Amino acid sequence: MEQLLNLSVLDKPLLYTFYALSVLAVLYLLLRPVLLPPRRRRSRQPGRRRWLLTVIAAVAGGALAGALTLVICEAVLNVFGLPLEADARAWVIAGFAGTGLAAVNLRRSPWWRKAVAVLAGLLFIATAALGINAGYGLNPTLGTMLGISHARPLALPGLNPRPRQENGTPMWQSWKPPARMPATGQSGAVTIPAPASGFQARDAYLYLPPAALVDDPPPLPVIIMMMGQPGGPEQNKSAVRQLNALARQHHGLAPYVLTVDQIGAPDRNPVCVDSAKGNVYTYVTTDVVNYVRNNLNVTPGRTQWAVAGYSNGGECALSFAAKRPDLFGSLLDISGELEPRDGSAEDTVKNVFGGNQAAFDAEKPATILKAHKYSDELAIFTAGSLDPTYGPQVATAEADAKAAGMTTRRFVGAGIGHRGDALDYGLKTGLPLLYQRFGLTPP
Repeated sequence: MEQLLNLSVLDKPLLYTFYALSVLAVLYLLLRPVLLPPRRRRSRQPGRRRWLLTVIAAVAGGALAGALTLVICEAVLNVFGLPLEADARAWVIAGFAGTGLAAVNLRRSPWWRKAVAVLAGLLFIATAALGINAGYGLNPTLGTMLGISHARPLALPGLNPRPRQENGTPMWQSWKPPARMPATGQSGAVTIPAPASGFQARDAYLYLPPAALVDDPPPLPVIIMMMGQPGGPEQNKSAVRQLNALARQHHGLAPYVLTVDQIGAPDRNPVCVDSAKGNVYTYVTTDVVNYVRNNLNVTPGRTQWAVAGYSNGGECALSFAAKRPDLFGSLLDISGELEPRDGSAEDTVKNVFGGNQAAFDAEKPATILKAHKYSDELAIFTAGSLDPTYGPQVATAEADAKAAGMTTRRFVGAGIGHRGDALDYGLKTGLPLLYQRFGLTPP
């Protein structure tokens, strides 16, 4: 089972195989009258013209059902938390249209053709799901695509009873890697207790850098990160690749990266506040922070702590950094939302804030930023040039943070949308700047 859940669903040979099988299945289902012997075709099957009209009606009906499903899920229920891309919508409509074609082949056909039609319908659904997932590029394995956590529990290194004292010397100058230091870091699942918040979160995903895995580990910086909605902590495996590459360049030095679950489930969005839908703010700023302090060899100073997030998690990171500059000295907002939204503003006020408009307004990062003045806060904002929804929101957030006194940097990736490419771009752009902030590389 573990091997199946770890199956890569982004490999092109696998995707092309499903695409080809789906095309063959469509041709087979379309050519029904031609493939049967003439005698059976006259006795049991409709004429070719009638069959063609039936197929057109079935495919059109399926496509219409897919379009209506998109309208309900996106505009009414806000299932996805953000507008879908055009190719994702096309996959949904194509999947429903193919299912309609399979369904019409169940009528007046022998059992073996019914069986093929059922299998073809399942194939069309699987192909559409794989196509959508490949387009976004956030779920690398079957387990993450299905929302099933399959990361192995990570064994934490023991706390160093005598942490080394750097006496103000940057780590990049004082650190001498031991001979037996691992070449790469380790990553896996960790369970974070929530006694203060009671929030029911999924397991977090922790990256341990090579320097944390030696016998006498130094205190290292930490980044607390959050992903989008729908999504989960294991989607942040791209960060592991980036961090291992940076660690190889810097003698095994890298921050801990703890990607936590701020939504609780893919179909939930409690937004990052304390409310009846979940005490997310207390979970991250108390339970998660206490877990880090009690279990990892981290540097205590606020300038060595950063909060980061992508999409929904980007707004959470901005909000937490604005509220708690005493905890987080740096912020990385990757294509983040501007406000704590669960659907429309009206729905958010009603469902999250109990109809209290003032409470909703108070939780907007812009409101929080205007109420503070920041003197030593680095805020990094990234977005894609092909992201018409969140690109402008990130620009507004950066302007608000700059006006409040934060030292801001904003980057726009050419040809980048709001998918896995946005996450990769944000990490590639932001992590080197955080390295400098943490003293892991020369300024």
